[in-house]
Amino acid sequence: MVDEKLKSMAREKFTAFLKTRKLRKTPERFFILDKVFSSSDHFDIDSLYSKIEQDSFHVSRATVYNTIGLLCDCGLVRKHQFGNNLARYEKVGGAINHHHLICTECGKVKDVKDPEFISYMNSKKYNAFTISYFSLYVYGVCNNCLRKLRKERQAPNCKK
Repeated sequence: MVDEKLKSMAREKFTAFLKTRKLRKTPERFFILDKVFSSSDHFDIDSLYSKIEQDSFHVSRATVYNTIGLLCDCGLVRKHQFGNNLARYEKVGGAINHHHLICTECGKVKDVKDPEFISYMNSKKYNAFTISYFSLYVYGVCNNCLRKLRKERQAPNCKK
């Protein structure tokens, strides 16, 4: 589900960001922004580029990389490095703190909101430091991969 109000707020924030940096407000940058805020999944640059191309909107890969960099600088997108995988990104607007469950087999990432953990982190006081946000990465094996691994272990070894 696309939150049009969140998307509109992101457009306003990005417009102001580009204006203060004296950068051009191009249709390509705003198309990329809209594509990011139309999705709820984590994404990598290649998958985002593919979605843009599927919409028959032609933009260079470099423009996608540069625009995502601007969106990160603006605070609308957050970059994650889950293990040794490619960098993945997620939109920030309206999201509360959460942790990520990362499957070490298939690479799937699931967001988890844990009110107790969030409350604990929000209650922490650090000398000369104010928390803006936090992210916790939890690595393991998802249920789908666990079932596959169990089936593989149970299957008799086939020899020719």
